[in-house]
Amino acid sequence: MPNTAFDLVVIGGGPGGYAAAFRAADHGLKTAIVELDDRLGGVCLLRGCIPSKALLHAAQVIHETQEMAAWGLKFPRPQIDLDALRDKKETIVDKLSRGTGTLAKLRNVSIIHGRARFLDRNRLSVLGGEKPTEVRFKNAIIATGSRPVIPRTLYIDDERWFDSTRALDLPFIPERLLVIGGGYIGMELGTVYEALGSKVTVVEGLDRILNTADPDLARHVAKRAQARFQAVRTNTKVEGLRAEKTGIVVTLRGPGAGEDEKEEAEFDAVLVSVGRRPNSEDLGLETTRVRINDKGFIEVDRQMRTGEANIFAIGDVAGEPMLAHKASHEGFTAVGAIVGGEALWDKKAVPAVVFTDPELAWCGKTEAEAKEEGLDVKVLRFPWSASGRATTLDRNDGVTKLVCDAESGRVIGVGIAGTNAGELISEGVLAVEMGAVAEDIAGSIHPHPTLSETLMEAAEMFAGHATHHR
Repeated sequence: MPNTAFDLVVIGGGPGGYAAAFRAADHGLKTAIVELDDRLGGVCLLRGCIPSKALLHAAQVIHETQEMAAWGLKFPRPQIDLDALRDKKETIVDKLSRGTGTLAKLRNVSIIHGRARFLDRNRLSVLGGEKPTEVRFKNAIIATGSRPVIPRTLYIDDERWFDSTRALDLPFIPERLLVIGGGYIGMELGTVYEALGSKVTVVEGLDRILNTADPDLARHVAKRAQARFQAVRTNTKVEGLRAEKTGIVVTLRGPGAGEDEKEEAEFDAVLVSVGRRPNSEDLGLETTRVRINDKGFIEVDRQMRTGEANIFAIGDVAGEPMLAHKASHEGFTAVGAIVGGEALWDKKAVPAVVFTDPELAWCGKTEAEAKEEGLDVKVLRFPWSASGRATTLDRNDGVTKLVCDAESGRVIGVGIAGTNAGELISEGVLAVEMGAVAEDIAGSIHPHPTLSETLMEAAEMFAGHATHHR
């Protein structure tokens, strides 16, 4: 078994793992990434964030061509070339992955392909060929990510059954698509397939879609989905799937399943998107003092350090929220601790973005969280119906919301629903992290006409004088 020694080994080459490895190499550490896939980027780049956003861009263009008829601009119905669309998506993914690989080479970060298992607190066994490779390390960062949750009752071995990975491969465009799960992945992929021509039905077991988002924001997506999708059924569960020649028969139960609260319906394809679970199994952690909690997350402290002082964990495997940008910054925290800095995870505002139509974005505390904590807050809502830029885009279906300390005006949370909300939320992140007060945002000149003005006008409402709203 060949021996290789490193100052730091990162297990997992996703956005948390490669960001941590690159930061460590910049600090002069001899660094390696152990990655099971043959490319860097992890689920986010290869089978998640990036390919889904590429397809969502295509969906947006299709929707815009349809909606421009109201402006007197009429376009013929798009002709969908699935092979070309699939190739374009893969070209984007491949370009970014190759770029990440190039950055690793420029930093002299070693890439070891294979499956890693801990032998003890300073050794890994990596199986990537006929013989395992032993890798010795001073420090390790576990960045193994997560995978889709697939309950046995919702799985069938059939080419018409999709998980998120298969859905992104665009095997075909079903005439009737059932999306099981009204979370962000289900709603984003439902948006793609609806634009490409599917009649989409979403089934959600809870009382509303996008249940983790602020209801003030989520209702804007729900309203548009109700208009575009075949149906959105909440308080409804799927009890079973059955493959037939003509389609997949689904048994539904709940208030959204008809008068008897039980129904059988047939679809041409079914997409299961009901959550994700951390990849914390089969890592040989029993040979270390690393501990896993009852939800499968690796337990870490504020330096992302596990029960072993030299082993860290970041990203999806280390806890909610499961977001790529959170993983990257956790990686920076871990590396800071390794090189002897006073690094601590102390972020007040981790932004979340749902790339539906309209987009949702939020950071800091939501209104509900603030009230649950007993905080005295003033909630400021600026409707996009009063935004000049939103009106020129014919997209008044939005709101910008600030949650402020009632006495000082300090901004403790920001939420946005509307076109390009994901691009706008960073101003909110900065405000929360810097301890800005509403007056700071209101007094900062925002260009006109822009969507960013909605943040300024929401902040003006703290003093009771928003220019375009009463």
